Amino acid sequence: MRLRVLPEFGQTRLANLQRPDLQEFVNDLVSQGKSPSTIQITLLPLRVIFRRALSLGELAINPCAGLELPAVRARRERYASPEEAEQILAAVPARDQPIWATAMYGGLRRGELRALRAEDVDLLHGVIRVERGWDPREGEIKLKSSAGRRKVPISTILRGFLRSHLAATGRAGSDRFFGATATRPFNGEKLAERADEGWQSAGLNRITLHECRHTFASLMIAAGVNAKALSTFMGHANISITLDRYGHLMSGSEAETAEPLGAYLAAQRKRSERNQNRHAA
Repeated sequence: MRLRVLPEFGQTRLANLQRPDLQEFVNDLVSQGKSPSTIQITLLPLRVIFRRALSLGELAINPCAGLELPAVRARRERYASPEEAEQILAAVPARDQPIWATAMYGGLRRGELRALRAEDVDLLHGVIRVERGWDPREGEIKLKSSAGRRKVPISTILRGFLRSHLAATGRAGSDRFFGATATRPFNGEKLAERADEGWQSAGLNRITLHECRHTFASLMIAAGVNAKALSTFMGHANISITLDRYGHLMSGSEAETAEPLGAYLAAQRKRSERNQNRHAA
């Protein structure tokens, strides 16, 4: 509403806003390269406003009805395998590798990576404390939920990247750990451009920071981390979000479940028989 709707229609009377005006607005957003989902979300406040005006009898026609909107396609599912993850990291510039590694092996969101302070990276205790995010307009912000504020374990492979970054930058205290400077966060677009060049040269498929976060989840699941712990590390508000998003990656087929269950019951049976024999003797 603030970024797109008000600058365009803030001075227009509601009754004067017609369907052709909104269609031209949509077409302009498309020409600007806005994604279909972004356009759909942008129109949500307008839909609410006009629906309310109709219910109050202030308007007879809803100009939002019948708009031609770009189709929202299904999201691309992108998970890098352990081997591919190493290749992806090796192909980006050395100075950027710690950022991509923290997304890949720590699961931090882009805004959390940009807001991360040196004091949040605790190599002594082996955790990253995620305390804040970064908004392109507002700068450093509080995380939306208490679940977002969390501790993420530093794996052995990630520790090496973080230690090297500290040695190279000398960041400390409230310095931006991954910042372009100690006070200014890194530029995400330039980071992606540099990475794209490296991946293209190496013949690798590109990946985004958010898809690195998905990769972190898939690697943790493959390593046997339970859903509750993963939900905490991902900063999800509740475990159902984790299960809905990544449940298909978790073990759970009939064959996978039957074998360990059978082994468990057989072991319990043998233990019970031993106890019975001991008492009988």
